[in-house]
Amino acid sequence: MLRLNFLHFIQKGDYLIDFEVKILDENDLVFVSDLRNLGVQRNVALAIVYLLNAKEASSREIEIGTGLRQSEISLAICFMGDNQWIESRMIRVNKKGRPLKIYSLCVTMDKIYEYYESEAHQSYDESFLIIKQLKNIVKNENPISKNEL
Repeated sequence: MLRLNFLHFIQKGDYLIDFEVKILDENDLVFVSDLRNLGVQRNVALAIVYLLNAKEASSREIEIGTGLRQSEISLAICFMGDNQWIESRMIRVNKKGRPLKIYSLCVTMDKIYEYYESEAHQSYDESFLIIKQLKNIVKNENPISKNEL
């Protein structure tokens, strides 16, 4: 993961704050591509790889580091939250304004792989059932039910 310094303008003053944001490199993009081949959505794959490398990040840091839009990050965070893959904590910046949510992965990649492995098995089982039903239709028999598998 590459590290870049970005200047961020604070709107409640006339000063700039310098902070470091990590961005994905070629190896990370290969990892994202492999996850995509497993059936992981693009925004989820990018967010997972970013959080794996950065350990924790705000949605703004994920946005800059991955090139995703804020809405895509929100969808990825919701998906990962629904599967209990991430945890978040609130921090106050300069003790003013709204707190900032910081996200981090709370599961190993093995747990994420298991999820997609079970999705693949389920998809295979559904496809297999459809093929059996088609064979039975061709034989002019009654279609089978899921219980007959």
